[in-house]
Amino acid sequence: MYKRILKFLLIITFFSIPIKSFSQDKFVFIDINYIFNNSAAGKKINKKIQNETKKINNELNDYNKKVEKEKKTLLTQKNVISKEELEKKVKKLEDDVKEYKSDINNKNKRLVQFKNQARIEFAKKLNIILEEYSKENSISMILKKENVIIGKTSLDVSSKILELFDERVKKISIN
Repeated sequence: MYKRILKFLLIITFFSIPIKSFSQDKFVFIDINYIFNNSAAGKKINKKIQNETKKINNELNDYNKKVEKEKKTLLTQKNVISKEELEKKVKKLEDDVKEYKSDINNKNKRLVQFKNQARIEFAKKLNIILEEYSKENSISMILKKENVIIGKTSLDVSSKILELFDERVKKISIN
């Protein structure tokens, strides 16, 4: 009986003592999109992407206007020229449109490849800086902000990383 009471008291004592974890691990998070959009290299990449997109869209609009004009010209010539001549011109216009669509698709593919390559190059440079930062500040883990549900704002080191990134990375070599 005495042993049971002693075991019972030991168990109650064990579970009633507050257990605190004094972890030495340090966790922070960063907003990669914030760094990409606000760094000098990221702004340069974004500007190049916007310029190329605008250039492609302008070319497409100009070509669409040209095709519409040629269609109207063909419609006005419909009764004046022979049927065979009209069919030749329509065929040539269709071939030109197909060729141009192919050209635009190739330009879009190159733009997508550029975007992907730029992001990869940016991520490589950022990872080097993050590794150095984590070693210097004894950080165990750096998380992406979009993967954090709730966190203290003091754990967001995006602005510090942005400063380091701009300081150390002057240029990203993307063609």
